[in-house]
Amino acid sequence: MAFKRTVIALLAALWYGPTVQAGEVTYHRFASEILGREYRYTLYVPDGYRETNQAYPILYLLHGSFGSERDWVERGGIERTADRMIRDGIIPPMVIVMPGSESWWIDGHNEAARSAFLEELMPYVEETWRVVPQREWRSIAGLSAGGYGTLNFVLERPDLFAAAAALSPASYHPLPPRNSSAWRHPAFLNATGDFDEALWQRRNYTVYLDDYMERDTVVPLYLSAGHRDAYNAEHHARLVREALAPHQPGLVTMEVLSGGHTWRVWRASLPSALAWMGRFLQGPVSFESLVEEQAAQEKFERNASIGP
Repeated sequence: MAFKRTVIALLAALWYGPTVQAGEVTYHRFASEILGREYRYTLYVPDGYRETNQAYPILYLLHGSFGSERDWVERGGIERTADRMIRDGIIPPMVIVMPGSESWWIDGHNEAARSAFLEELMPYVEETWRVVPQREWRSIAGLSAGGYGTLNFVLERPDLFAAAAALSPASYHPLPPRNSSAWRHPAFLNATGDFDEALWQRRNYTVYLDDYMERDTVVPLYLSAGHRDAYNAEHHARLVREALAPHQPGLVTMEVLSGGHTWRVWRASLPSALAWMGRFLQGPVSFESLVEEQAAQEKFERNASIGP
């Protein structure tokens, strides 16, 4: 019996011991002038983040309608999935930021979520944490309304993101289905409490398509949806793929999974989404080399402004 207990203890040590890499999840906030309240976000840092002297790639991971900054941890299994995929070398070690929004990631009737994300959250996070604040190290993804936000951000600002993923994106065109929560969300309700159809059409991804198509910079995009989605997200995701495929052949892909508009589908598609984005992201770099590169770039820009 003593021998058996020893073997079990050794196996447990091998399984749960120091070789098992585990990231860390923490919860943060900062004062947002644009929102007039605290901006909350959840942070995942990979194993070794606090011991190594490296700057990491970053993923902004958006929640869905009426969700929160805790959803991807508490319901999406992001910590466990990221740990495993980093350990297996499928994705580079990365920092994952999960912001909270009371809008659909737009400047809507209730708050200027788009402006707060681009002008406050991103600069604040990238100055606070050891990440590389450059396009080649930056990605964005989201589910449902977060997929809607993801598409809007990458099509409006492809200069910011090296890769993206939209899971069951709620980018309905021309209008959301009647069972969508968009019809009752404060982001789209005007002063009389009615759904603002004109605002929806001004904020949807289709507004950005023409300008995006005229640019040389493209954002590799992963799309997914469940085959029994109650909001027909599969159909609308296919519209996105059909619109982008001629412009970026081989750099837009779509996966259809068994299921509906549920966390089961989003958890199932998360590994594929992370693997897709990981293909296009640069890995961690020495913090010293990053500082040196930034100093050299600033010196170059100063000299260029002075002229000959």
